[in-house]
Amino acid sequence: MLCLGIVLLASCNQKKNNRKQQTPELSVMEVKPSTEKFYESYSATLKGKQDIDIHPQITGFITKVNVDEGAIVKKGQVLFQIDQVQYQEAVNVAKANVAVAEADVATARLTAKNKKSLAERKIISAYELQLSENELGSCNAQLALAKAELVSAQKDLSYTRITSPTDGIIGKISSRVGALVSPTMTDAITTVSEFTTIYANFSLTEKKILALAKENHLTTGIIKNLPEVQLKMSNDDIYRYPGTIETISGTIDESTGAASIRAAFPNEDGILRSGGTASVILPYSLENCLLIPQSATYEIQDKKFVYTVDENSIVSSTEIEIYPLDNGSQYAVTKGLSAGDKIVIEGITSLRDGTIIKIKSNTL
Repeated sequence: MLCLGIVLLASCNQKKNNRKQQTPELSVMEVKPSTEKFYESYSATLKGKQDIDIHPQITGFITKVNVDEGAIVKKGQVLFQIDQVQYQEAVNVAKANVAVAEADVATARLTAKNKKSLAERKIISAYELQLSENELGSCNAQLALAKAELVSAQKDLSYTRITSPTDGIIGKISSRVGALVSPTMTDAITTVSEFTTIYANFSLTEKKILALAKENHLTTGIIKNLPEVQLKMSNDDIYRYPGTIETISGTIDESTGAASIRAAFPNEDGILRSGGTASVILPYSLENCLLIPQSATYEIQDKKFVYTVDENSIVSSTEIEIYPLDNGSQYAVTKGLSAGDKIVIEGITSLRDGTIIKIKSNTL
């Protein structure tokens, strides 16, 4: 009997110890609202503030190329020289024609003046006077035409010097010395990109644009108060200067469901180049969001859950919804939890609904 009592006592003590061991001691956190910034990146193409294609205005052979690809140029700087011989000759002929026309006008003016004097003395008829005045008018018209032809010839001559229309950087040069160029060419000789400001062009879905408007408390003038954006360059470095969103297209592309966005970045040092690629990093600010560790969640059929803890330290599986963006270690809960709720933040793989836990004293 004594032995049986000892065995029963030992068995009871073992059950108590097992129950004690089966009550897990876990860390718990109280969910509290906070303001958090999230970031999302979008692929972008870079374009200069102005990408101006350089086309010849006259036909001729290139005799000199004064710049090379990648050169930084100033407005008015001569880029290419086209053979001037025929155009200079055209100017010379036009000047000679102007001189002849001026002489004809002078002669016709003297004749008309003399005819007028004779007519006043009734020596000649009014008809002859009118003929002289008509001749003067015709000579004046010929002079005007000659001067116009001179201006046109001088303009053509000026086109033999192809100059930069703006400060910028030279792109690819398609025609070199000896090449025959003309205004009918499809391809540009080169492109001058104004690089002091670089545009990053990317796209946002309609939902994202509406979310931006909502998060910034905007109903009209979305652009005005949008946050600054950053640029991640192709080498993964973050560009030193922030940019601003300048335009959002007024229409949504039906094929993509997205709108075109343009962000401007200062580029005084010329690091960014037109035609390059980068990623625009757009910040999203959430006020009074409920942040929880990602490790405190688990998934079932693409749905996320956490274990909440009640006042009796009993855990319950709770479905949550989260904001699409995260910071890599935390989720922002948009539905399923309220401020003040307590969730288990460790050891969740061993829990089940109704499990009683012991809350670690160093949590909460």
